Amino acid sequence: MNNSFLQEELIRESGVNPRKCMRCGKCSGTCPAYEEMEYHPHQFVYMVETGDIEPLLNSESLYRCLSCFACVERCPRGVEPAKLVEAVRLAAVRKQGNNSLKADDIPSLSDEETPQQLLVSAFRKYSK
Repeated sequence: MNNSFLQEELIRESGVNPRKCMRCGKCSGTCPAYEEMEYHPHQFVYMVETGDIEPLLNSESLYRCLSCFACVERCPRGVEPAKLVEAVRLAAVRKQGNNSLKADDIPSLSDEETPQQLLVSAFRKYSK
């Protein structure tokens, strides 16, 4: 799949216009998974905008995003980086034909301090 086609698909599926991003970094500054991610929310937006998608497809950052939408709430331009992360994640799953984590793996990764929202989000993401 060529990058311009994939870029158009990601933008269409996510409903996000990455050109609206002014690269202020507020989305990344509020991300609770920032330390765990190789590519941060503002970088996802920029890489999709420039068509540099292959590194994103191979990045573990796709599976570190909590889908908490803190980045969406913080963005002054309404760019919605989390929706782009979700679209890239789905493209990676389609490309690889599998997922990096199965729903059955999640209970062993959680403990009594794990937020319920994280568990629900994980089951939603990884049971597709």
